[in-house]
Amino acid sequence: MQKSKLWTKDFLAVSLTSFFVFVIFYMLTVTLPLFATDELHASKQSLGLIVTIFLVSGIVFRPLAGKWMTTLGQKKVLLIGVFIFLIGSILYMNIHSLSALLLLRVLHGIGFGMSTTATGAIVANVIPEQRKGEGMGYYATFMNLAMVVGPFVGLTLTNTLGHTAVFTVAVVSSVLAVLCSLVLRVPEVKASSATNEIQPAKGLAAFFEYRSLPISVAGLVVAFSYASVISFVSIYAKEMGFTQASSFFFVVYAVCLLASRPFTGKWFDQYGENSVVYPSILSLAIGIFLLSQATTSWVFLLAGALIGLGFGTITSSFQSIAVKKASPHRRGVATATFFVFFDSGMGLGSFLLGILSTAAGYKGMYVFCSIVALLAIAAYLVLHGRKSQKQRIISQNESLGK
Repeated sequence: MQKSKLWTKDFLAVSLTSFFVFVIFYMLTVTLPLFATDELHASKQSLGLIVTIFLVSGIVFRPLAGKWMTTLGQKKVLLIGVFIFLIGSILYMNIHSLSALLLLRVLHGIGFGMSTTATGAIVANVIPEQRKGEGMGYYATFMNLAMVVGPFVGLTLTNTLGHTAVFTVAVVSSVLAVLCSLVLRVPEVKASSATNEIQPAKGLAAFFEYRSLPISVAGLVVAFSYASVISFVSIYAKEMGFTQASSFFFVVYAVCLLASRPFTGKWFDQYGENSVVYPSILSLAIGIFLLSQATTSWVFLLAGALIGLGFGTITSSFQSIAVKKASPHRRGVATATFFVFFDSGMGLGSFLLGILSTAAGYKGMYVFCSIVALLAIAAYLVLHGRKSQKQRIISQNESLGK
C-alpha cells in the first residue's frame, strides 16, 4: 500500500509560515532587551516585562483563536493573525519609549497567539492521518530551526548593523509569512457537517478541548523545566566561562534534533506514542542535569545535544497527541488548549526559576529542573501513557483477530 504524500505544497507553506513567525519571536526575544537598554534606557527590572507581556497576550488570544477557527475558518484566522503580526513588526521602527514598546508587545503577542494557533491546527488537517506523528515531527523541526536562526541572526545584526537592521529583517520575515499563508489551501471542516455535534460548544468548552487537557497538563510540566534552558542558559554559560561554547549550544541542539527527526516521527506512528515520549523526557532530564554538572565546554554542549533530542521530540509528540484527541473541526481548539498550557509553563517557569536561581544558584536550579523533568514522566504516565498502552494492546489484539 502506497503512503500518502506528506511533502505537499500546503504542508511546506504552513511549515514555512510557522518558521518565519518563530524566527521573529526568537530574534526579538534576545534583542529587544538590548534595544530597550541601549535606546530606551530601560531599567533592568522592566526588561522582564518585554517577554512577559508578549506571552500573556498570546496566551489570552490562543483560546479565542481556537474558537474563531470553528466559526470563521482556519485560514481566515491565520491571515488575520499574520497581518497583525506584520503590522507589529513594522511599528518597531517607530518606537521611542518603553511604554510604547510594551503596548506594541501586546499587539504583537495577539498576532503571534492567533497565527501560531492557526498553523498548528491547519497542519494537523494537511498531514495524512497515517503519517501524523512523522508529519508533526517535521513541522516542529521548522520551529526548532527558528530557535537557532532567530537568536543567531538577531545578535549578529545587533552587533554589526544595529537594531534597525533587526527590525528590517523582522518586517521581511513577516511579509514572507503572509505570502506563505496566502498560497495555502486549507481543508476547512465545519462542525455542523463534520460530526454529530450539531450544537456549537458553549461555555469553557468553546475555548478549551477537554480531551486534550491531560496531555496539555503534562506539557506544562515539561515546559516548566525547559524554561530553565531558554531563559538562563546564556547567563549560566557566561558565569561558568563557556561564553564561546554558548554560541554553539543551540546549533548542537538543532543538529541532534534534525538527525533524529526521520526516525522519531516514524517510530511514533509505527510503535506508538509511549515508545518515543518516555525516552525523550528521560533525555531532557539527563541533559538538564548535565548542565548543572558541566565543568567543561564539551559537557555543556553534550547537555545541549540531549536537551535538543529530548525537548524537540516531546513538543511535536505532545502536540500530535493533543490534536489526535480532538474531532477534526475541534483541532484548532485543541491546538490552542495545548499551547495555552505549554506557554503558561514556560512563563511560570521563567518567573519562578529566576527567583530560585537567586537563592540556590544556577547549578541548584538545574538540578531542581532535572527532577521536575523526571516528574514529567510520571505526569505523562498517569495522564495519558497508561491509557495509550491499553488502547494499543486492544488494537493489536483486534488486528490479530483475537
